[in-house]
Amino acid sequence: MEGSKVIIDNVDGSRENGISGDGRPPIPIPLCGAGGGGGAYGDCLRFAGTPTSCTKSLVRHSSWVKTRSSDISIEPRLKRDDSDTEFIPLLRSGAWADIGSRSSMEDVYVCADNLMRDYGLDSSSKRPTAFYGVFDGHGGKHAADFACYHLPRFIVEKEDFPEEIERVIASAFLQTDNAFAEACSLKADLSSGTTALAAVVMGSSLVVANAGDCRAVLSRRGKAVEMSRDHKPICSKERKRIEASGGYIYDGYLNGQLNVARALGDWHMEGLKCQNGGPLTAEPELMTTKLMEEDEFLIIGCDGLWDVFMSQNAVDFARRRLQEHNDPIMCSKDLVNEALKRKSGDNLAVVVVCFQKQPPPNLIVPRGRVQRSISAEGLKELQSFLDSLEI
Repeated sequence: MEGSKVIIDNVDGSRENGISGDGRPPIPIPLCGAGGGGGAYGDCLRFAGTPTSCTKSLVRHSSWVKTRSSDISIEPRLKRDDSDTEFIPLLRSGAWADIGSRSSMEDVYVCADNLMRDYGLDSSSKRPTAFYGVFDGHGGKHAADFACYHLPRFIVEKEDFPEEIERVIASAFLQTDNAFAEACSLKADLSSGTTALAAVVMGSSLVVANAGDCRAVLSRRGKAVEMSRDHKPICSKERKRIEASGGYIYDGYLNGQLNVARALGDWHMEGLKCQNGGPLTAEPELMTTKLMEEDEFLIIGCDGLWDVFMSQNAVDFARRRLQEHNDPIMCSKDLVNEALKRKSGDNLAVVVVCFQKQPPPNLIVPRGRVQRSISAEGLKELQSFLDSLEI
């Protein structure tokens, strides 16, 4: 692992915000400090230098007892054979964000190349531990900022971390959601929502947890492997869950209000979420895979990227850029700039995580025998042409 950094982006309206590994943009004033966030929320967001645990905790919400790791069902959908030789990735990450054509910026991201050390845990193990996340806010940026800051902390503070990493991550999503509900009850103008996608690397394992329409795509020797599923209300699986929870879909929107089926926050929106459930859930869907030498890099981004990029298209584009400069920061910027050229109408936030020191290799496609055939109609036209030549 090359160095260590924690990078949290909180773009407050600038056109571009790139990450070079030298620092971290500050938490915006409205969230903390005098005249800003105030209360437990503001106190927990204030930090400088390497993050440490909050000295003033949020009041525990009564529903937190329902989010224990043992209560959460995990269904990893992508597994590799454990008998394969273990591959230990060399992590390098970069990120870029742009406000796009929107009037305000509600996308944020976090990159922690050394999760254990960056969050004050024992880092004596040489196995990599990392956390990467993107959060797409709606109705304001408070929920996205809150989740960006608290989600990785809740993960590392759980008793089962890192042994039960999948259950810990899923539980941390729900804990973050309930903690934000408590923060909103203390300060109503924080009310908002956010989608969330987290990618955690533990040794050779990659775990991706998603709630919303952000997306993670793995490049496996140039082939795009989707590590998340977009949670749109119109998807059959989400529709069944929504209707079973008493919700409905109108014009593609959940209860006619949201165009995502899963999100953190949005406690202020009537009929979507309550302590006993509801059609809008913060429970993430998880996918796990064992990284191999053929795994080159991971792209995670908010929906502004995927509005104009197909998954394979994004992998092909990023692969070419990494072959040119082998820099995940520049690659993230290249993806954002290309999305802007393609007229993405949303905020943009992209993180690229490389698993190798070398750039992706050139792929050699074996040349096979080419068989050509002509249709009956083509034969008839050819015969007609030959007949005309004999006249």
